[in-house]
Formats: sequence, structure tokens, C-alpha cells
Amino acid sequence: MSVIERELSAEVIRNNTLDWAVAWVEAEEIDALGMSRAGRLVFERAVEGLGTRPGHLLLDYFRLPGVQLPQTPLVKGDQRSLSIACASILAKTTRDARMRSLAEGEDPYGFVHNKGYGTEDHLRAIEAHGLSPHHRRSFCEHLLQGRLFD
Repeated sequence: MSVIERELSAEVIRNNTLDWAVAWVEAEEIDALGMSRAGRLVFERAVEGLGTRPGHLLLDYFRLPGVQLPQTPLVKGDQRSLSIACASILAKTTRDARMRSLAEGEDPYGFVHNKGYGTEDHLRAIEAHGLSPHHRRSFCEHLLQGRLFD
């Protein structure tokens, strides 16, 4: 989907769903917990953020051991389940909005364009300006190590 298609779809989803929630795991939490545990934590937080307790969870690939609800993990869940695809759209558009807000004012990292992904320009900006509090140190340091020999 294009950015515009995602934004339009997100509006339709928000206006036509019974309930939805998007949660965050901050960069320092990801560095401390690791990507797998942090990924589960963000889903647990999203479930906790719902106003209506679901009767069953459909998840993209994994289970949430900390959530006491029936669960079905689906491989390629966003391709097989409309609700997972909708959740993915809401997560991406919320992330994009957050990246735009981080880019307000001076944005030496190009967050508004790269959404935090390690593009060549983004890596050059990290080399020039160092890491911001929004960067996952473990991930960025790993990316930059490979560049030391280029």
C-alpha cells in the first residue's frame, strides 16, 4: 500500500472498528529486553489498552504467554487475516505520525523520510551526529560496525 492508501485505510478502520489500541516500546526497552521480548511486550500493552476485552487473539506468527486469552498465531497473519492486516495498518500509520513528530524542527536523521530505517543517508547522519535517544543502540551499533570496513 502507498502511504496515502494506508492513511485513508487507517481512517476507515478507526471509524468502523469496535475497539483498537496501539502501544509503544521505547528504544531503551528494546535494547534491554531484545527484539523478541520487546515485540511481545508491545502487543501485551496494546491488548491492555483496549477498552473491550477480546475473547480471542489472532496474532501474526507468535503467542503472548503473559496474556491469558485464547490465541491463534498465524504465519503471514497480515496476509491471512483482515483484522491482523488492519492492526498492521494502524501500527504503521501511528509509527509514521510519530516519526513525523520527531522530525519537527531540526531533523538531522531524516526521520520524516526514512521512518527510522537504516538507509544510507540515515547511517551517515548517525555517524555525523551520533545516536539520538530514539535510536536502538544495539541495532545501530551493529549496522555501523559493518561500515567501519567500507
